[in-house]
Amino acid sequence: MSTLIEQAHSKEWFYSYTLPDGSTTPTYHGIDIQAIHDTRWGMLEACLNKNLGPERGGLSALDLASHQGWFAYNMARAGFSRVLGIDARQAHVDDSRLIADIYGMDQLSFQRGDIHEQNAEQIGKFDVVLMLGLLYHLENPVGALRVCRELCSRVCVIETQIVPGMTGYVDYGSYQYVRPLKGSFGIIDETEETHGPEASVTGICLVPSLDALMWLLGKVGFSSAEVLTPPPGAYEQLRYHKRVMVAARV
Repeated sequence: MSTLIEQAHSKEWFYSYTLPDGSTTPTYHGIDIQAIHDTRWGMLEACLNKNLGPERGGLSALDLASHQGWFAYNMARAGFSRVLGIDARQAHVDDSRLIADIYGMDQLSFQRGDIHEQNAEQIGKFDVVLMLGLLYHLENPVGALRVCRELCSRVCVIETQIVPGMTGYVDYGSYQYVRPLKGSFGIIDETEETHGPEASVTGICLVPSLDALMWLLGKVGFSSAEVLTPPPGAYEQLRYHKRVMVAARV
């Protein structure tokens, strides 16, 4: 155990883990960023209680873009019998596996993978699918939402940055043929940041408006979706609706 903890202390972390000896993992950012993780988890936990109840034995969870495993770890602590984290960066997978080893969590596993390459035949379906902080880093967010629906058997929780919406009508091929806008996407350039541990792996990011996200969730096959309410004292971006967390039900 001490050797594993020493390995954890030799790394830098995006998340502040409290280790079994009472020490915490060193982070490569200011402690203020932990507020967004804590807000996300508080909102997620309330959503799980509402949709699944307190008993999680026998339930499974999938964390897409699991990063260094913090939310997957918390899902395992919350009682899920099987938790799988998938991330595009092998370094994140290695860090997450170290955390699982430190805590002896056999129900927690991680693997490297591209979200667009995942399917139910390969990894199965999960009661809960998480996609936190990923959608707005993708150049194919619609395809990612389709993957979430395929892999989800009960509820999918998505947390994402959003952009201002655009409404109205456009001439669609002819002034005689007018179609309503269902939402909009903003394009964000991360092409110079793909080396960063929290950036897009392709650099081209399509960020949805809230209207676009909610419309798409229905079109990819979810039966209903709701925007979760941030708690008092929530991280400022969630509090002021620059980001949202949405629960989509099968």
